Amino acid sequence: MGDLGGGPPSLRAGDRVAVVAPSYPAEPERLERGCAVLRSLGLEVIVGKHAFDRAPSGLTYLAGSDDDRAADLQEAWCDPAISAVFCARGGYGAARVLDHLDWDTMARATPKILHGSSDITALHVAFGRRLGVPTSFGPMVVSTLADEEPDTIAHLREALFGAGVTVRGSHAPRGGRARGTLTGGNLALLTSLLGTPHAPEPATGRIAFLEDVNEAPYRVDRMLTQLLQAGWLEGVAGIALGTWIGCGDLDAVFADRLVPLGVPILAGIPVGHGPGQHTIRLGAEVELDADARVLGPGTGGGAAGLSHSGEETP
Repeated sequence: MGDLGGGPPSLRAGDRVAVVAPSYPAEPERLERGCAVLRSLGLEVIVGKHAFDRAPSGLTYLAGSDDDRAADLQEAWCDPAISAVFCARGGYGAARVLDHLDWDTMARATPKILHGSSDITALHVAFGRRLGVPTSFGPMVVSTLADEEPDTIAHLREALFGAGVTVRGSHAPRGGRARGTLTGGNLALLTSLLGTPHAPEPATGRIAFLEDVNEAPYRVDRMLTQLLQAGWLEGVAGIALGTWIGCGDLDAVFADRLVPLGVPILAGIPVGHGPGQHTIRLGAEVELDADARVLGPGTGGGAAGLSHSGEETP
């Protein structure tokens, strides 16, 4: 694993990576297909010992006990032979392991890549806040990589083995450009952490990324309102909106809740849920150009968070 001039770490062919299940259990057949994709990238793959566990009756949506899921994650993170930790899938359960991790021990480990999305937002937030490391938000081993989509795999390769890649959006609810540290994740998970010891740091001066799945427009409105009332979006530099599979038409919601913030907004980037998922790096410096419909690695020029607001664009 290489360190890109103090930036987010990147992988190299031959690196060993671990696959763990901090949320839902992994289906053996799909996990093997996803691991085969990782091996095709030149990586050596090991699987956490509790990845196929199921919690007792009534909690079978969890991959075993909170202690066991946390132990797999912590062991992989603290193992100097492991260069990245991939989460098998989302669902629910990642937030439950946060109180079972020894953060002091994990802080002494050599930083590496944590990769996952959806429910793994709880880990992205905690690793960024407690360990100060950038993390990789993208397709997971069981839920997406097992589908073996060439575009998803190619983009993941570029993101993991390089300095980060550019993703393109479909439209801009509000034009302009902004630069800052990328933060955020799944909307439901972000709001669920507010008011807890693991709450996400405010997006002040940063680019906020948001996505979700199977949430009705009024529920998205409610969660965005919660972020606004909690002050999480106060002083945000720009907003990048990912996929909203099964959420209906959200244009009016975004226009009402986000456009009045007066910052550049790029929508429709293929990150979050559904086919064709791309990978982004939370905690990394990025540039958002809503006019050009792109979100990419920061160039280092100018002041972080500087935005050039434009008018609403179709």
